Order: sequence, then structure tokens, then C-alpha cells
Amino acid sequence: MWWGVAAALLANVLYSGGFVLEKRALANLPEVSVRRPVRLLGLVVSSPLWIAGSLALASGFAAQLAVYRTLPIAAAQGIFVSGLVLLVLLSARLLGEETSGRERYALGAILLALLMVVLSLRESGTGADAVGQDAPYPLILLVCVPALASGVWLYLSAERNARHRHRRPTTGVEYGVAVGLLYGVSSLAVKGVSSHLVSDGIGGAVLGLLGSPYPYLLAFTGVFGLVMSQAALQRCRASLIVPVCTTVSCVFTAVLGTLSFGEQLPDDPLRLALRVTGTVLAVAVLLAMPKHDTAPQPAVPAKELTRS
Repeated sequence: MWWGVAAALLANVLYSGGFVLEKRALANLPEVSVRRPVRLLGLVVSSPLWIAGSLALASGFAAQLAVYRTLPIAAAQGIFVSGLVLLVLLSARLLGEETSGRERYALGAILLALLMVVLSLRESGTGADAVGQDAPYPLILLVCVPALASGVWLYLSAERNARHRHRRPTTGVEYGVAVGLLYGVSSLAVKGVSSHLVSDGIGGAVLGLLGSPYPYLLAFTGVFGLVMSQAALQRCRASLIVPVCTTVSCVFTAVLGTLSFGEQLPDDPLRLALRVTGTVLAVAVLLAMPKHDTAPQPAVPAKELTRS
């Protein structure tokens, strides 16, 4: 089980580094838009820095497979949320993005949530955490399809609102929630793929996987998540949009994934309280995020400065 914790922390490093590299690459590219996905993909694949970020994210995906084979879904999500701390630190160091006081308090809550989730784990003995291996396909589709539709609709709605000239500058919370829903579905699909990897023989595992909805959910979220996240990253602060995205994805996966794959919460009252409180703190991160950035102050004309 502790190998799963180490794999989750490694995934955090890879995901945070990948997002920061992609954000830095996008800053040097022309404006991208979801309305022109082919042009968007052509621009990003021409950037070596962006490709390096994508390879880091892909490596994080591989680490996530190992996590879901050894840790319960709810515990894994609590550890994944801790990656937000590293993301914000890297954004401040490499991208020059400043965080507000409210966001720094949220980071403190994330560290406390991580500690609670890790303390709630039990590897062996009575009440040990069991890792779910399978879920009914109709239930997975019932959970995932509405989430995908809601994510795409919310993103398009945020795009329409952003075109209004007199709106206050948005931090990208709406974009983060939309992409987070897609990544939440992707996370459930990764969990499903990991369960098929325990099958006997490569042939049986591949056939079983192709007969499940998981590879098709991964394909949809991979394509749409890539296009939507790149446009959002270019317009908004990575230090805010990625935490919102991660929080939504983790809470979605922890709640609905635990139910779908039939995983049980701890029986011990103290461990149960630690895990539930850690999840609640993760939700508090999203609620604590400001919805708008401070609008830039108009420059004072040189003539007025001279008069004063």
C-alpha cells in the first residue's frame, strides 16, 4: 500500500511539472481556441517545451495506474490533491504567478487534508482497506455520460461569457470546473483499466478491456480534455485553474468512484473521520478560490502626473 502512496506522490510531481511546462510553452504561442482544434494541435506539437510537458503528464498517467491497483479510490484522491501545493510553488517560481492570501490558506488546508488521508490508511489486519476491482458498466456510463455533457456545456458557456467586453476579468474557475469534470471521468476510466490489468494473460486483458467502456471514455476525455485545457491554460493562471480542475476531479472520483467500484469506507470511527474530513477540506479548497482577478488599474496619463 505504501508503494501506492509513493506512486501517487510521483504522479503529483509529474502532473504539476507537466502543467507548468505546457503553460510556459503556451505563453510563447499565438492564441489558441477550441473553435479551431486542428490549428490548436498543430501549434502545440510544434513546441518542444510543450511536448516535454505532455510526456510528463503521460508518465503521471502511468503512475496513476499503479496507484489505483494498490490504494482505495478515496485515499488516492486525497493524496492527489496534495500536488496542488507543488503546482502553486512551481507556478510562482517558473511562471511568475502570484497567489492571494486566500489561496495560500487553501494550500494549508490541502496539506492538512493530505495528512488526514494518509493517517486513515490501513494496509493489513482487521479493517484493512480493500481496493475495488470492477464496476457495473451501466452504472459507469450513468455516472460518466452526464458529467461529460455537463463539462462540455459549462466550458462553452464560459467561452460565451468571456466574450462579453464589460465583464470583470475571470480567474478561470468555470474553465477549471469544466475540465475537472472531464478529468474526473478520465480518472474513473483509468481505475477501470487498472482493474483489467490483473487478468490472466495479455490477450484476455486486452479483449476484456476492449469490451468495456473504459478505453472509449479515455479517448473522449483525452481529445476534448487536451483541447479544452490548453485554451484555458493560455488564458488563465495555472496556479488557480489547475487547483480547481484537480479539486473537482478528485472529489468527483472519490465520491462516485467509491460507490461505483463498491469500495468501503473505514469501519474505525477515527479513520473514517480522518478520511471524510480530508475530503471535506478538499472541497473547501474549491470554495475558497476567488472567482475574479483584480482588474488592472488604468495608467495615469503623463500630463496629469505633471500637473499634480
